[in-house]
Amino acid sequence: MAERTVEVGDGVRLRVTEEGSGRPVILAHGFPELAYSWRHQIPALAAEGYRAVAPDQRGYGGSSRPERVEDYDIHHLTGDLVALLDDLGEDRAVFVGHDWGAMVVWNLALLHPERVAGVCGMSVPFVPRAQRPPTEIWREKLAGKFFYILHFQQPGVADAEMAEDPALTMRGMLSGLVAGDGTRLIGADDGRGIVERLPQPESLPDWLTQEELDHYAAEFARTGFTGGINWYRNFDRNWERTPELAGARVAAPSFFVAGDADPVLRMTPPDRQGEYLDDLRGEVLVEGAGHWVQQERPAEVNAALLGFLGAIDW
Repeated sequence: MAERTVEVGDGVRLRVTEEGSGRPVILAHGFPELAYSWRHQIPALAAEGYRAVAPDQRGYGGSSRPERVEDYDIHHLTGDLVALLDDLGEDRAVFVGHDWGAMVVWNLALLHPERVAGVCGMSVPFVPRAQRPPTEIWREKLAGKFFYILHFQQPGVADAEMAEDPALTMRGMLSGLVAGDGTRLIGADDGRGIVERLPQPESLPDWLTQEELDHYAAEFARTGFTGGINWYRNFDRNWERTPELAGARVAAPSFFVAGDADPVLRMTPPDRQGEYLDDLRGEVLVEGAGHWVQQERPAEVNAALLGFLGAIDW
């Protein structure tokens, strides 16, 4: 795997990890992750004749971290991936996103359909545009409860909590959401911050080595978490800036992969996404896997992803 830097406009640069040649597959990570999250997929895709390209998205790792919150809205995030595709000299690619990356690639398929040969969301299904600003809905439905996304709206608060001990934060995030019920992230508003709610297991899950955890911890110790949290601070701005997406449907071939024990699926069930996906090629729920599905169960995820890619005419 090779690393390089790509200019995507407005002074923003993305650190990109890539391997292989052939048709491009762009891999978009989520929160709090890195291009490193695709370490098991990149060589597998390259071995099958694809050009696997995974950026540290803006705000993360070796990429630029703009200071303004509005520089992390959906137009900037999808624009980065389009600019990356331009840099590759390609008209279209298959885009694969996990967690927040899934939300970016679903929106990319709506905002730039001509650039998308196929789209695969992992862990976060397609969700249609809400009728009202999202934080307004959550505050109404979860009145009096702690909800991590609403906690993230307060500038500097969650940022400081998570950055105080990045190793502890990443251990809790990567270990605690393997197959949990999510109650620690949505619960009574008792004044505890985000890190205090993350469970700290006695040992790492079998899919995560100490070396891998140390890599994440070192990167976030260097960069902090503000860049990634700023993505969450744009939920309402994204809603305000995309009125044309009301009722929009994804035309490109689509695919969905998740762990069947992922707590996100309890918050955002995938059972209705097919109503908005014109060419849904399948939904794979990996038995016993949690939220970090492509890292937890790479063999099953790689097989499913390669099957999807092989069936696309592009």
